[in-house]
Formats: sequence, structure tokens, C-alpha cells
Amino acid sequence: MHAFLRRFGNFLDTGRRAALALAVGLPLLAAAQAPPAPDAPVRFGILPLGGAFESRSDWDPLLAELSRAIQRPVSVLSVNSYEALEHAIQRGEVDMAFLSGKMALDAVSQKRMKVVAQVVRHDGLPGYRGLLLARKTPPFNTLKELIDQPERWRIARGERQSVSGFIVPQLQFFLPNHIVMETRFLSEVVGTHQANALAVANNEADVATNNSADFERFKARFPAEAQRLQVLWESELIPHAQIVVRREYPPELRQRVQAFLVAYGRGKGPRGDAERGVLKSLHDLAGFVAADNTSLLPAAKLAYQLAMQNAKTAQWVNDAARQARLQRLENGYAEQLAVLKDVSP
Repeated sequence: MHAFLRRFGNFLDTGRRAALALAVGLPLLAAAQAPPAPDAPVRFGILPLGGAFESRSDWDPLLAELSRAIQRPVSVLSVNSYEALEHAIQRGEVDMAFLSGKMALDAVSQKRMKVVAQVVRHDGLPGYRGLLLARKTPPFNTLKELIDQPERWRIARGERQSVSGFIVPQLQFFLPNHIVMETRFLSEVVGTHQANALAVANNEADVATNNSADFERFKARFPAEAQRLQVLWESELIPHAQIVVRREYPPELRQRVQAFLVAYGRGKGPRGDAERGVLKSLHDLAGFVAADNTSLLPAAKLAYQLAMQNAKTAQWVNDAARQARLQRLENGYAEQLAVLKDVSP
């Protein structure tokens, strides 16, 4: 795994394959290179923020309204891992998705998707913060102990594609303290933010990656377990997640999707109240704002910074090999920025 970390600048991990755990709505179609048929279901992919079934049930009311607004059936693909959703996108089995920065970045950089909207929350902040959680009671309850003796700690972390579960804590905390998450701990488990927080609360792990938005939701759902936890560290602000739509869709359809999302939860009366209730169940969202691919520039910078830091600290056969790697990362980042800044229909 350490070798993978050195190669993190390759924005797509092709090494592993995971089976999809589908919370099946309408049947999913096989991947196809041709543009989707105009009356085919829109297949919406959902990040596994809680569990696959839980994620799907939270999104069902909004997607039912979206189906009526665009006059197309909408089916749901809810998976049990970031990797499973990533592979579904690669196979052309996803037409629209709710994705965090790294996954949205990959989908857009590969010219599979376009950003149409970004979520906003009630706190008004342009993002959320990555967290490290630990139990309040000793042992394993201070940041100094974590930095001094990580090999005694058990970590529960997110998948490599998770911005707050892996990328940001690795870049902003662990690597600056000369700790590689995947190799320095006594043991590790990889799961959702909810599962990881529960692991620490129940003494199955000692430290967990998480984020401020998911931890607020966790405290509401698991108040007893949350009382056992404390925040050891928090990151800089991380931009909110995006809604992406398949590039092959006509601009008119993407615009209808965007208009629906931006208006959702903004109305008055019982309908507006009901929509706001749905948004609250979706990790306490306040709604959506119109966005394009440029909203992924911060995510691209994070991935680039981590790749460069890994390359600079890795062991190389000679300096020429190291410099060649750094130059490839520079070139790849420049190409990626060009894709993100292209906002043509």
C-alpha cells in the first residue's frame, strides 16, 4: 500500500475491484459509449455516507421530484464503498451523482461528467472540516500521544477517494508529522464516517477520520456514543460536495437538472417545508447553488499537493527519476486545470 501512496498523483486507482452492493431501484443498464436514449432512466449514484440503504432512503423523495421535473424516470445506485461507485462511473453505469471533491474531480477530469450544482449548509460556510476523533478517556486520548507513538494506536479511516476520510488528514496532519496512515498504525479498518466513529466509541479503534458535517449528524443519531468522543484535530475548510451529470446529456437537460436543484427547498408553504425537511435528512443541507467544473479547482489543488509531497519524500533510484516524476505531476496538474476551466456547454 505504501507504493500506492507514492503514486497518488495518478488520480485514478486501477488496482482493486469491488462488488457493487446495490439498493436496487429500477434495473441498471449495461455500460455504453453511445449517448443515452432520450427516454432511458437517469441513473443517480450516491456516496455511501451512512449505509447503502440509508443513503438511498434519504435521497428517494428528492429524486422522485427530480424525475417529475425533468420528465424522465430516475433510478438509484447506492453502493457500500467509494470504490464501487467509482467503478460504476467508469463502466458508464451512472448518469448523475452526488460526489465529494476527489471523486467528482476524477469523473470530470476523465471527461465523463460535468458539475451542475454544489451543496450548501445552514452554517453558511463554503465548506466543512476534516476531523480526527478519539475517546475522551485515557489511554489514546491526546494528540501528543498520537504523534509520538502512532504504532500503538488503531485507526479507522475512510477510503483513498474520501477527501475528509483520507486525503486531507494525510496531507495536512499525518505526513507533516512523518506518519503514513497506511503503514504506521497497529491496525486499521476502512469504512464510512459513521462506522468509523462507532468503532472508536466502542473501543474497536482508537482514532478515526471524520468531518464536521458528518460528526454533527452522528451526534444526533448516536448521542450516547458521541458523548464518549472528542475532536483531537480539525483541518482547514474543505469545499462542499457536487452534483455531476453525464457529459453526453444535452445542455438543455443539464440546465433543467440545475434549475430544479437550485430551486429545491427555496419555496414557501407546505411544499417548501417538505422539501426543506428532505434536505435536512440529507446531512442537514440547506440546498444547492449553481456550479460548474471550476468549483473543483480546490479539490485538484489538494490532490496535487498530496501527490507532490509523496513524491518528494519517497525513495528514488536517483535524482533524475525523482525529477521526472515531479515533472509528470506538474504536467498532469496543468492538463487537469485546463479541463476544469473549460466551461463550454
